[in-house]
Formats: sequence, C-alpha cells, structure tokens
Amino acid sequence: MAMPLPRDPIADARGNWERHGWSDVAAPMAAVTAIMRTQQILLARIEGVLKPFGLTFARYELLTLLSFARSGALPMNKASALLQVHPTSVTNAVDRLQDAGLVIRSPHPTDGRTTLIELTREGRTLARQATLALNSAVFAQSGFGEQDIDELIRILGSFRRNAGDFSG
Repeated sequence: MAMPLPRDPIADARGNWERHGWSDVAAPMAAVTAIMRTQQILLARIEGVLKPFGLTFARYELLTLLSFARSGALPMNKASALLQVHPTSVTNAVDRLQDAGLVIRSPHPTDGRTTLIELTREGRTLARQATLALNSAVFAQSGFGEQDIDELIRILGSFRRNAGDFSG
C-alpha cells in the first residue's frame, strides 16, 4: 500500500465543493466518494489474499455460491441473479473456472434450455481454503470497529433497498 497522505483528500474535496457554492451536496459527495474509496481499499486487500489461489473476487464469489448450494450446482441464470451480475460475467467466470478444473457445465436434467454449473471436488477444496484465508486476513481484520459493523450493515442495506437492489 502507498504511503498515507498527510491529509484526507475527501475532506479537502468537501471543502472545495463548499467553496464553489455546492454546500448543499458537499456532505453527500464526500460520503459517496468515501464509500467508493473504501471499496477500492477492501477490494485490493481481498484480491491480494485471493491471488495465491489463482482467483479474482468474482470467481471466488461464484465458487462460494456453488459451495453453499445443496447439490453444489446451480443454473447459470440463477447464479447470475444471485450474484447480481450480467450473465456474460458469469459465463466468463465459468469459462476460467472450468479451464482450471474447478467447475463443470452440465445440461439441466429437466430443462434442456438451462445449463448447470457444478463445483468439482477441487473447486470445493479451493473455495474452502480461500474462504479461510479471507476470514483470517480480511473479515476478522476488516478495519471497522465492532460497534460500527451493524450500523454500516443497516445504513448500506437501507440504501440498497431504496435503490431497488432488493425488496425484502
């Protein structure tokens, strides 16, 4: 990671917004920018942990999703919906995971239009190993205070619900 800056550039940006007459949106701009920067920091940490496993976060998410499925298999369109990504992204991830021997494609037993993605034994093992590494290096050391985590989940969940991400 790069050397820390001597001051918070997002706080400076907020001050610039206020000085340019945009005081009414300066705080929301700073909040959105801080969330985006936080996402960059967390993704870099996660990708650093996953790199030795030969995984990106997108591929890890797919492996983990399949590991949670009762049968270890899901229709590609369901995986796309649950991961909230475009079907092309799932296809690309499946291609890479299949090339690595971590998943296989198979026809759905009752719906000829549907392709199942199934976790291989190697895929299940790698998903578990990567999850243990993430749990230890990222999730157990998230950088968020214990008292803040539930509040963050509540705030971000409310935002996502209001944005139409889910209805429940």
